[in-house]
Amino acid sequence: MKTLVYGLLSSVLFFTACNSTSKKQESSTTDTSTAAKTNAKAHGSSSPISEIVFAYISLKDALVKDNDTDAASAGKVLESAIANVDRTSLAADKAKIYDDIADDAKEHAEHIGANAGNIKHQREHFETLSQDIYELVKAFGAGQKLYVDHCPMYNNNKGANWVSQSKEISNPYLGQSMATCGTIKEELN
Repeated sequence: MKTLVYGLLSSVLFFTACNSTSKKQESSTTDTSTAAKTNAKAHGSSSPISEIVFAYISLKDALVKDNDTDAASAGKVLESAIANVDRTSLAADKAKIYDDIADDAKEHAEHIGANAGNIKHQREHFETLSQDIYELVKAFGAGQKLYVDHCPMYNNNKGANWVSQSKEISNPYLGQSMATCGTIKEELN
């Protein structure tokens, strides 16, 4: 009888703990999404992609810190920000440009969001995602000054770019092992 009671008690505690973790992760993603909207408005950004840029920067910052869990959360927020752009407010030619880039960017954000625990895979998708974000910023503006940075050592010295808010290099590809490796390649206004 004691075994049955202990077994039931253990099951209840296990399910409660799992449910609690799930709610924490869901809450964290919601909090980050809300922060993206608030930060974009606080900076007075009128760009239709300002929430996307903020979520992307959060993702980049998580990769700089080698934090695959935060990168996954930011990837999910980025995926949501891409889906939530009001396409009806875009001119037809801009809507086409957005559609051409957004589908690919959303797919990469989705992969990053689904791969907590595999930061190497997240960084592989971040490389292509960074090109998509660059193209979106070139087409729509970001409502703020941004920088295109370059890491010459990533991917067996093939190199890779990323978009940043700061002139100071914080490398998302090499993370904390070489956080300042890279150069500014371009300034975006």
